Amino acid sequence: MNWLTGSASTQAAALAEVSGVLFAGGTLVFALVLTLLMLALRGRQRRRVLPTAWWTVGGGIVFPVIVLSALMAYSLVRTEGLERPPADPLVVGVTGHPWWWEVRYRDPAGTQWVAVANELRLPVGRTVQIGLSSPDLIHSFWVPALGGKMDLVPGRVNRLVVTPQRPGVHRGVCAEYCGVQHARMALHVVVQAPDEFERWLAAQAAPAATPEGPLAERGRRSFVELCAGCHTVRGVAEGAALAPDLTHVASRLHLGAGTLPNGHEALARWIADVQALKPGARMPSYGHLDRATLDALAAYLAQLR
Repeated sequence: MNWLTGSASTQAAALAEVSGVLFAGGTLVFALVLTLLMLALRGRQRRRVLPTAWWTVGGGIVFPVIVLSALMAYSLVRTEGLERPPADPLVVGVTGHPWWWEVRYRDPAGTQWVAVANELRLPVGRTVQIGLSSPDLIHSFWVPALGGKMDLVPGRVNRLVVTPQRPGVHRGVCAEYCGVQHARMALHVVVQAPDEFERWLAAQAAPAATPEGPLAERGRRSFVELCAGCHTVRGVAEGAALAPDLTHVASRLHLGAGTLPNGHEALARWIADVQALKPGARMPSYGHLDRATLDALAAYLAQLR
């Protein structure tokens, strides 16, 4: 049997294998019990080969102890060390907010943290230690393809270790009910080749691109006027921490924690109708803006790669 089907990390493969063995062991015990029950019902009038006490002790105590002990020993050996990172793991911080994810990396120079939102990028083959935290609500980080599910609890930092084994995009979710938009709190994990990941991280550490063209420049000015109180764009408007960092928002696959695929039209729609798309989100809708201003804001944000 291929235990690795659907598993994209070392930890997920081990957990899938242990689950499969435990399921097989449980099925074997269940089948044996049904067989003994059938034999007992069919042979009531026949002379017993063994006394009742033998069946009780052997089938009710000895056999379960042997099987369950073997399964426990196997699971402990198979999962040994999976939760311990190596001496130099890639450390990533993930913070759960209502209802989006903040992801932080150390920049390649090690001088500052680089913030992104709702998208976690990891290199193939390198062990990653993910620090999970929340300032207010209990959330739960769960990416089935990578294995492991862990809560984000206010006031503490929980740690999850994963080692991605193949490139791909994997959808994660918040698996702990956290309010009205719990169902729209997705986290996409993009696993890349190591050199591709390093180029991406270096680009994320850079300040925002200079707008090209008068429409994007108008959008930059509108952003500073309307959005800088909550959002950060490094090199343009810094210091705000109430909402996702938008320095390189155009490089992300989705908007609104998986609500919309990213793009110019999606950006304009999100700005104008966020409360229709994600009711209860802490960002107000800006549908009262004229179309030219909406287009300018979307044009500017679409250049932030």
